[in-house]
Amino acid sequence: MHQKAQIMDENAVKRALMRLSHEIVEKNKGAGNLVFVGVRRRGEPLSLLLRDNIRSIEGISVPCGSIDIRFYRDDLTVLAESPEVSKPSLPFDVTGRDVVLVDDVLYTGRTARAAIEAIFACGRPRSIQLAILVDRGHRELPIRADFVGKNLPTSRSELVEVRVPEFDGETGVYLMELGD
Repeated sequence: MHQKAQIMDENAVKRALMRLSHEIVEKNKGAGNLVFVGVRRRGEPLSLLLRDNIRSIEGISVPCGSIDIRFYRDDLTVLAESPEVSKPSLPFDVTGRDVVLVDDVLYTGRTARAAIEAIFACGRPRSIQLAILVDRGHRELPIRADFVGKNLPTSRSELVEVRVPEFDGETGVYLMELGD
């Protein structure tokens, strides 16, 4: 796998997340009933950045949690015979709340479907909205993001790699070529 192009640098990612933060607040008429649930791994730090942005915009700290969706995937046997799954880290009740599910890349829709199922296993939210940094197309399920940082049409031979300091030591979005 090799890098084809840098799609977003750190400043572009920050601008996209700030725009998403404003859109989330506007759509929900404030942040009072919101909670963020980041999909492990890269959805977690992205949800914290959205929370920080909204704190600066609204003066409200939106509760953040995270979920591990591996157990809920429909391609579980392809991924691993017996995956190690960690419990949801939700320091709040989702029941009656407007949950903003945060992830880095939307591709087939299977991760988002699994995350929605994991959230429902924890309670019954008033709504679930999907915030994605990059939507690359190629959906296999009828799932769309409510908030998109960047639409990036790709081929199936490409991979979108979101890098965050917590895991990668840098912030950026890169288009990678599979193979070779």
